[in-house]
Amino acid sequence: MELNTVHHAIIVMASVLAILIIIRVVWALSLIKISGDVGFAKTCGSRERQEDCHIVKRSFRGTLAVLADGMGRNQGGSVSSSLAVETVLDVFDRDNPFLNPNYFFQNAFRQANNRILDRLSDCYGGASVAIALFDRKTLYYALAGNVQIAVFRGHDLVQITEGHTVNVLAEKKYTVGSLTKQETISLLRERRLYNYVGRDEFCDVEIFDAPVHLRQGDIVVLMTDGVYESVPHTDIEKILSSVRGCQEKANAIIKAVDEFDGIKDNASVVLIAI
Repeated sequence: MELNTVHHAIIVMASVLAILIIIRVVWALSLIKISGDVGFAKTCGSRERQEDCHIVKRSFRGTLAVLADGMGRNQGGSVSSSLAVETVLDVFDRDNPFLNPNYFFQNAFRQANNRILDRLSDCYGGASVAIALFDRKTLYYALAGNVQIAVFRGHDLVQITEGHTVNVLAEKKYTVGSLTKQETISLLRERRLYNYVGRDEFCDVEIFDAPVHLRQGDIVVLMTDGVYESVPHTDIEKILSSVRGCQEKANAIIKAVDEFDGIKDNASVVLIAI
């Protein structure tokens, strides 16, 4: 009787061990499927400190990429960008964002905004934040502020986000008839932010209308305004086309920012190859 019990216990333990091994193998294979070349580079530009923050994290469910462009006084910008990235990562780790990406984005941005307001109650700070979420070869995305998300395919860099700047808002209002043509023209050069995380009146999240179906060889690009306002769009395309390796591409883009003859904001770029 005791011998049968021992045999039964051994069989149960062996079965559990086998299941754990299978789970581990499946998890490892999932990582291989979603892995790709990744690059990141940044520069302070003409600023005294670099206040951007980013993360790229892979899991068996998919890949998360976040880029935050901080702004504020007395390190308020660096605190805000770090808090935003940490909050998005917490929500990603706690929930399964692929079950409802729209809810994940809304929840992540709301929590990031609240955390920044709680931490910086007596100090101005905030951040533009872009989030890219990969499920195999499907891209979901959202942003608040003016960090751009684009897809490089073939030799073309296609911007897929609009951003929360006054000129973009003016174009939208003109489309629905809220602004006259003359009023719209007068605002087209206005790049000032009207929405970002870390403000009492945080009001909007730009979320994908439909997910982007990626192809092998595509590169997803996240970049702050310090990049795309310093380096011409065509120059970024040339770098992405001619330089090999995502890290080398990212380094080359930031080198172009540093060589720009003018006032430069903090600049950061994240590249993820499919």
